[in-house]
Amino acid sequence: MSALGLYIHVPFCRRKCNYCDFVSYPYDAAAASRYLQTLAQEIRLRAARLGGKAAIGSIYLGGGTPTCLGAAAIESIFEFVARHFTVLPGTEITVEANPETLNPELLRALHLAGVNRLSIGMQAANDTELRFLGRGHTFRRVVEAVEWARRAGFTNLNLDLIFGLPGQRLKDWEKTLKEALALGPEHISAYDLEIHPETPLGRAVAAGAYACCPEEEAREMYLMAIDCLTAAGYRHYEISNFALPGKECRHNRLYWVGEPYLGLGPAAHSYLEHRRWANVAALQDYCDLVAGGKLPVAEEHALTPAEEMSEALFLGLRLTAGVSLSGFAARFGRRPEAVYGREISRLVAQGLLCREGDLLRLTRTALPVANVVFAAFV
Repeated sequence: MSALGLYIHVPFCRRKCNYCDFVSYPYDAAAASRYLQTLAQEIRLRAARLGGKAAIGSIYLGGGTPTCLGAAAIESIFEFVARHFTVLPGTEITVEANPETLNPELLRALHLAGVNRLSIGMQAANDTELRFLGRGHTFRRVVEAVEWARRAGFTNLNLDLIFGLPGQRLKDWEKTLKEALALGPEHISAYDLEIHPETPLGRAVAAGAYACCPEEEAREMYLMAIDCLTAAGYRHYEISNFALPGKECRHNRLYWVGEPYLGLGPAAHSYLEHRRWANVAALQDYCDLVAGGKLPVAEEHALTPAEEMSEALFLGLRLTAGVSLSGFAARFGRRPEAVYGREISRLVAQGLLCREGDLLRLTRTALPVANVVFAAFV
């Protein structure tokens, strides 16, 4: 078995953003303590199930807001992982953070603990937009967080950005892009705002308080991001992700190329040995199951060869380099054209896919509507 990626879900935030539908709860010291004890037990259970000390090639702490736990708790997570798995030299270790949870002391402690990649939720450079999103920080705090991270020794920073807000103008988004570039991160992720009906923002939109950003304007913002960031030297390597050369997120790449990864914590997903499974989402259920000596799996599915071929295409096409036709054939014994010939021909004719030598990839026209392409292979 090749080295695993390890994702750990930390389900706490200081406050939940208006648009967020991820599994998270307001930070509570007692709940966080129980979560950490449960996570340690889940690590033991899962390591025992895998047998031996499985090799880990990347670690990603996501959430939620992992940094609201504090340095000591995060260090304890890493120590427990190292006790039960083999963390390979050079492992990429990412921690997500919101700016309001960061300070110089915490950042120094994280760097000393081995964290070598920090993902900061900037989202916008406009304080009015940040308040609209329910963020707990100003843009000035983002600037401070980046400065502190650099002083602490971090040389690999990601900034998350969001576009397509109700009422957002192209010039507002352009300002956010320029301010993000001025901070000099090695990586930038740019996401189109998704409005989920069960969130405060979703309910406000449903009530008519706000109108969604028109699709054409969101498309223009996305293409502006591509042009602005690539002109600044960033490589557009995945639909929503841009990196300076050599700074692509190694952990997230596992998801797109079909490599194995293990998810721990509430609602975490895993892919290993042709199986996908998801942990229970509710924190109480997660803690109760693990306390009873059970792995907290809510659902599990053994993938058929047809499903794996489908995933190889619609996940692999997220990468702008595309899918290797010969690589697909080596993995599955059949070329994509033999399985999806009609769909591929139609999408090529529509200008949404193109063939370049051994590669099948999305065109620029397809990037803003990539889900239309992916649906053809599901």
